[in-house]
Amino acid sequence: MRRTALFFGSVFIGLTVACASPASLSTEKTTLRLAHNMNESHPIHQSLLHFAELAEEKSEGALTFEIFPNGQLGSEREAIELTQTGAVDATKVSATALESFSPVYALFSIPYLFDGADHYYTVMESDIATDIYDSTADNGFFGLTYYDAGIRNMYTIGTPILAPEDLRGLKIRVQPSETAIEMTRLMGGAPTPMAFGEVYTALQQGVIDGTENNETALTSNNHGEVAKEYSYTEHAIVPDLLIFNQSRWESFSPEEQRILKEAALESSEFHKELWAAETAEAIARAEEMGVTFHEDVDKAAFRASVDPMHQQVKQDPDLAPFYERIQEMRKEGHTND
Repeated sequence: MRRTALFFGSVFIGLTVACASPASLSTEKTTLRLAHNMNESHPIHQSLLHFAELAEEKSEGALTFEIFPNGQLGSEREAIELTQTGAVDATKVSATALESFSPVYALFSIPYLFDGADHYYTVMESDIATDIYDSTADNGFFGLTYYDAGIRNMYTIGTPILAPEDLRGLKIRVQPSETAIEMTRLMGGAPTPMAFGEVYTALQQGVIDGTENNETALTSNNHGEVAKEYSYTEHAIVPDLLIFNQSRWESFSPEEQRILKEAALESSEFHKELWAAETAEAIARAEEMGVTFHEDVDKAAFRASVDPMHQQVKQDPDLAPFYERIQEMRKEGHTND
């Protein structure tokens, strides 16, 4: 079991290195299998490549990765199950996809859980995140680190979503998550669970009126060719997570574990800059595609509409302790004004 909290920053890394046990790297080369469902031009793929390169470099070639992008080894759910059984060693998944493995992960789908990016980063770089990561250890895997996946907003074919009433009657694609479904229903839309790969065709054919995601989906998945109204509801910040098979992890020496942790943390920091640049580029390209970005959204009305979800979480014995810890960080001033 992992006991060390995953904190970011040079102080943490310096302390980890200083406290590491004597080098105990294997003299044999170990090749690990890592799966994800993004294409090879996506920032996630680039960050995972960076993670693999760092691990190989820090281990002097003892630890290498074979990466399978584009959902080659199956859907996100299938990749989680492969990691759980040890058929693959690690995979990148959305935190939402882990809800059925640990109820605590439902927290990330609660709309307006975070005040903004600063509050989000503070939580994800604290022992709160580590405790959440460890909640699936008995299921055969744990979270090693997170990757920024942006702030989720509503975008539609025709009508800008500036207030909850604008969603009335609209079919909105959501991730296959009970919390995402309930969020959209409370906001006024008609939630339509659907695999991400089906969204473009569904928008094009009018099967759905819109969906919700970060700005990069407009360009990397061409959603901006069909959905021209992007509204900054800023309703959710859902991280991507790198999960690792528990048994495989326990087979590594303390030095190998240290190297993998350090490489993961550094790749997360690398990803932040990559993601920021990708988002800026996506906005510029989407505007060229004819997408209009709407900032004048009544976020207070949207927050009020989903308050029942917050009240429900407060009564949930599994979620309430984590929820209160996250809100305590908000009270301490770790917000994005």
